[in-house]
Amino acid sequence: HKLPAIRWVGGPEIELLAIATNGRIVPRFEDLSSEKLGSAGTIREMSFGTTNENMIVVEHCANSKAVTVLVRGGNKMIVDEAKRSLHDAMCVVRNLIVNNNVVYGGAAAEISCSIAVEKAADQVSSIEQYAMRSFARALDVIPMTLAENSGLPPIETLSYVKSQQIKQGISSLGVDCMDTGINDMKEQFVFDPLISKRQQFLLATQLVKMILKIDDVIVHRNDEQ
Repeated sequence: HKLPAIRWVGGPEIELLAIATNGRIVPRFEDLSSEKLGSAGTIREMSFGTTNENMIVVEHCANSKAVTVLVRGGNKMIVDEAKRSLHDAMCVVRNLIVNNNVVYGGAAAEISCSIAVEKAADQVSSIEQYAMRSFARALDVIPMTLAENSGLPPIETLSYVKSQQIKQGISSLGVDCMDTGINDMKEQFVFDPLISKRQQFLLATQLVKMILKIDDVIVHRNDEQ
């Protein structure tokens, strides 16, 4: 019937096409029926790049929730970085759907938590206060690292933001990574999902507790019998 056909389509691609077109995957032509057919507005072949690579594009599908993102770059490293950025962005959206609570970004939440832990440690007279102060110092590493990666002096930046949080009582003050002159993350619209931030703290704390449970490490060398 002069119908166009595509051969050697991978399994994941067939599944995604079935989802997008509301079609059914059939192993044989004998099993094909009108109820198992999907629908799409446009099916076309396009070429791109200097090598004129060809790609089949299926558009205006019945199930518009299925979307394909084409990532291209000058080399594999750029493509991998773009894919990682897209994955991180989609994970942020997923986390916001699960829990739409947010905290201020720019390490403002970590600095605020560090101040709160230090204040709580002052009220503890037992030896536990040293563990609490160590936890507060560990939280300070995050804004220092963020400032260093942004080309800012880490110690001076942390000292300034921390003192401003204590002086002004504003927990939204963080590291100005974009050098806008404003440390208020609320004004810069910089936020982090609460669910991911809480999970980071839990995993880091559990890792440290697991390491502290190790009494000794026995290293076996090849020259020892």
